[in-house]
Amino acid sequence: MCCSPRLLPGLALVAGLATVATLIGRIAPAIGAPVVALGAGALVGLARRRSVDEGGVFGPGLALTRQHVLGFAIVLLGLGLPFGAVLSVGRQTAVVLVGTVVAAAVAAVVVGRLLALDRESATLVAVGTTICGASAIAAATAVIKPDRERVAYALGTIFVFNVLAVLIFPPLGRMLGMSEEAFGLWAGTAINDTSSVLAAGAIFGPAAAQFAVIVKLVRSLLIVPMCVGLHLGQRGRAGQSGAESNGNHAAWRVIPLFVVLFVAASVIAGFGLVPESWSGPLGKVSAWLIAAVLAAIGTSLSWQRVRSAGLRPLVFGGALGLVLAVTCLGLQQLTGWL
Repeated sequence: MCCSPRLLPGLALVAGLATVATLIGRIAPAIGAPVVALGAGALVGLARRRSVDEGGVFGPGLALTRQHVLGFAIVLLGLGLPFGAVLSVGRQTAVVLVGTVVAAAVAAVVVGRLLALDRESATLVAVGTTICGASAIAAATAVIKPDRERVAYALGTIFVFNVLAVLIFPPLGRMLGMSEEAFGLWAGTAINDTSSVLAAGAIFGPAAAQFAVIVKLVRSLLIVPMCVGLHLGQRGRAGQSGAESNGNHAAWRVIPLFVVLFVAASVIAGFGLVPESWSGPLGKVSAWLIAAVLAAIGTSLSWQRVRSAGLRPLVFGGALGLVLAVTCLGLQQLTGWL
């Protein structure tokens, strides 16, 4: 199947869309490649609906990309997160980082119920906002298999608040008299996508940008417990609605394989087994693969269903973003970072 000529048109399509999106994302980092890829895929889907459907010329390659490429991209992401490089920053920022994420997680449960959001939308927007934007949404998608339209809406929500954060955070940081390191901690903790973290940090200052990215990498490690938690939640709900779970399952069976490989990749990088010169290219390949998956998802979107979601996910994302920003500032004040 993987070598079938039927796959080639679809794979070539997503490769082209991901490449264009990556180039545009470098020019406009506040927008980022994931959103561009999703939008480009959606435009192709609108223009060539029959061609991108399962029976169309692009269908087999698009289906393969949506189903199997995400896990590989996330494993490559782990090779760019060596434990040794981030543990020292993690120790310094643990109270602020963990406290902020916990506060946002509690807010996600409360606000999600108040807005009566469906479980999938609430989960995708919450993990994207609190952990690491498109990468967290991609990882959650690999675990919970949500409707594609909900993935699109979650990414759109993340995009809106990424742009707002890049515009608002630097002037606010200056008004508060923050040092570059303090601003880097705030941006790396409270802004969700790496491209926007870097953009906001670069506007504030070079040291702020460097520290913000390191904090963001530490925060990205939370993908591991997030995926395990989502997987266990899925199993629990399946057990309640169907057959009882077998308590004799080995522990490793409750963890998605790509999560295990992600951790292994990060440990390998931490031991220095991955040449330092490879880190940047591997990260770029991972980002490109995520863009390819999102382009494939975009081709299958139904805009009627996206519109039917209304404004509630957007309100939900805005509330969580505000909780992240305010909680982070409060914890930075309490721990002496301000």
